[in-house]
Amino acid sequence: MEKRKDAFRGCLIGGAVGDALGYTVEFLSEYTINKRYGENGITEYDLVNGVAQISDDTQMTLFIANGLLLGETMKRMGKKGDYCDYIALCYKDWFYTQNKSFPLPLEETSSWLVNLCELFSLRAPGNTCLSALADFCQGKRGSVLSPINNSKGCGGVMRVAPIGIYFGKEKAIKEVDLLAAEASAITHGHELGYIPSSGLAHILYHIVNDGYSLLKAVEEMIEEMPRLFPYANYVDDFVSLMKKAVELSQSDLMDIDAIHLLGEGWVAEETLAIAIFCALRYSNDFENAVVASVNHNGDSDSTGAVTGNILGAYLGLSKIPEKYLENLELKEVILTLADDLFDGYREDKDWEKKYIDKTFRR
Repeated sequence: MEKRKDAFRGCLIGGAVGDALGYTVEFLSEYTINKRYGENGITEYDLVNGVAQISDDTQMTLFIANGLLLGETMKRMGKKGDYCDYIALCYKDWFYTQNKSFPLPLEETSSWLVNLCELFSLRAPGNTCLSALADFCQGKRGSVLSPINNSKGCGGVMRVAPIGIYFGKEKAIKEVDLLAAEASAITHGHELGYIPSSGLAHILYHIVNDGYSLLKAVEEMIEEMPRLFPYANYVDDFVSLMKKAVELSQSDLMDIDAIHLLGEGWVAEETLAIAIFCALRYSNDFENAVVASVNHNGDSDSTGAVTGNILGAYLGLSKIPEKYLENLELKEVILTLADDLFDGYREDKDWEKKYIDKTFRR
């Protein structure tokens, strides 16, 4: 039980660590990173006013977690709607934090996270997420069967980790995988915008619930995605890239040279491939995995976040170096949501304040 809770905490905190480390260098070239931070690149936080800032990646991950917990609460109260409905409502709250002022009227919101003024910060939010959620506010919602656009940006995969760890054995892995796809398709309509999200959820489900080795979880995911999306035009491309990530993790190539062969992470399949490569190559070393995942030309915060999600779940919070826990923005909020995901619905005043009244403040 304690090991599983450590995995939940490690998954969300690990993602935030990779995000915060990578956010500093997200738009820098490898040359600039090495010139500024040395030949090993960035290895420790570059603090802003004493804080290791998270990006939109972790912000949206928290709102997904809130959506899952809101969905469970509403179901217990006999309300209609599936989990994706409540995730979408919480996405809308995140969207409001990006274009409205704190505080928001509670009657217009669904998430207690809007009570945190720190989340009313633009941390390089993706234009695809913003435009798709603007459409959602006008009544138009994307889905796998009715895509809202043709984007395969990494804005879907970088936020879905809570879905992979949340449900346990009470929900079949296929249902979890499809929920992750639908949660991404709200904003990203291309097959390679949402299939990687299913892939990440699949890996995390097996790690947390079945005790799979990381390699076994990845290999099982590669086998399952064509069965899950048999009519997808690009699923073979996805499988090919994931296999390449596995092969490169076992090669003698330097980290950066291998990453160059996988892409830069601006699109979802490349983000997952880089994360798989780094997590497999350094499967027992959280720090080296995350450092490798962010020191490249591409979308460093997203590749760092997904690497941190995977290896944080696999190794647990206890194996994340203390230096990455110190000064991490919203650390206590992240831990609160991780613990709520692990504990599940409970009847107490704090739960009511969070997921019914929305008055909770951390």
